[in-house]
Amino acid sequence: MGQTLEAVAIDYHTENYRDAYSRINAIVIEGEAEAYSNYLQLGELLPEFTEDFTRLAKMEDRHKKGFIACGKNLKVTPDMDFAEKFFAELHGNFQKAFATGDIVTCLLIQSLIIECFAIAAYNIYIPVADPFARKITEGVVKDEYLHLNFGEEWLQNHFDDSKAPLEQANRQNLPIVWKMLNQVENDAKVLGMEKEALVEDFMIQYGESLGKIGFNTRDIMRMSAMGLVAA
Repeated sequence: MGQTLEAVAIDYHTENYRDAYSRINAIVIEGEAEAYSNYLQLGELLPEFTEDFTRLAKMEDRHKKGFIACGKNLKVTPDMDFAEKFFAELHGNFQKAFATGDIVTCLLIQSLIIECFAIAAYNIYIPVADPFARKITEGVVKDEYLHLNFGEEWLQNHFDDSKAPLEQANRQNLPIVWKMLNQVENDAKVLGMEKEALVEDFMIQYGESLGKIGFNTRDIMRMSAMGLVAA
């Protein structure tokens, strides 16, 4: 894989690349914006962690500014309408869970699904990114692991009570990730990112998180298979 990417130099200024980038760039900007507001809302649900969530939210806001700069660097206008529709289903599910005080579902969507999705996308993007975006994205990934750890730790500490709601939330939300990946398959390919690699990286990150929380291998396999419903 590495050899192929090195052999095929990407021209970051073609119309085709910039068109695909307008949607992918918008997705990462919107993803960071959603994470910002999600963490502030989580602070309302878990007031004892308000300070932690505010700190995480500020980091996400900083990431958003970094990705806006990446688009400007390539003179690309992000397609924010596309990005809002892209996240609409996950966003709606988070808001429904927030409205009913469902902490477990909110944490699964933001701290596990969205963070694992972001880490996978950034890991696959870094080797094929333009130099400016690569530098920004490398900094962002380090932060995302911290965010992932926070959600994992809370769910691990409340595993007995959270196990059944987590399985239910996984059943509802993991298929959405597959639909999201299918939606961006062509654009990601133009940027040098293969859908198979994105899926693989996401599943590794997500499976590891479920394991840290307390699920056994059999549970993880069963829960991971839920995504395939939408494949």
